[in-house]
Amino acid sequence: MRILLVEDDTRLARGIASALEAAGFVVVHSADGEQAWFLGDTETFAAVILDLGLPGMDGLAVLRRWREAGQRFPVLILTARGDWHERVEGIDAGADDYLPKPFRMEELLARLRALVRRSAGQASPVLRVGGLSLDTRRMQVTRDGVPVRLSPTEYRLVAYLMQHAGRVVPQLELTEQLYAQDFERESNAVEVLVGRVRRKLGADLIQTRRGFGYVIEPDPTAEASRNRP
Repeated sequence: MRILLVEDDTRLARGIASALEAAGFVVVHSADGEQAWFLGDTETFAAVILDLGLPGMDGLAVLRRWREAGQRFPVLILTARGDWHERVEGIDAGADDYLPKPFRMEELLARLRALVRRSAGQASPVLRVGGLSLDTRRMQVTRDGVPVRLSPTEYRLVAYLMQHAGRVVPQLELTEQLYAQDFERESNAVEVLVGRVRRKLGADLIQTRRGFGYVIEPDPTAEASRNRP
């Protein structure tokens, strides 16, 4: 899943990006308020981590403009401004959570995972579809109780489709959520990726909607039965 990280402290941003990537996220970084506003307004993100003290445009102004434009992605404010009234101001501006600096990376990741889950309508950190289980905390996938080893990109594909189970996800959206902007990939990269996942987890898991995209049905067995002649 694609995360927009807005932080002008280069060292801190590098550390956060590294932790996010290790946790299975694709990170887009911005150190400038104006650029961050443009990215959030024109591209798709599962969530945003937003610092407040930014060059170009203050983080609260960026957040207000996003919300006024109808952008609904969850936003986690990450800042050294720790007074309670500033936290209230941030939440009233449209933030979903607030973590003051300094912080533990484990808490940042836990809060971010919770925001992404809730925005997709999921309450539990363990996603289940039929006999498939995906633990977002441990990045572990099991099929009928047996662990299945997936590559980072394969994991992101399964996690994104499971979090949006029942919704047909367009191929372009998957491309944006699964790959970094500078990653070189073939035009059929998503199709190849889906094929690899099907070989590992079963052909009935990911359904293709020709011309529309891919979907994991809440009950893939029932979906396969409906498609039989």
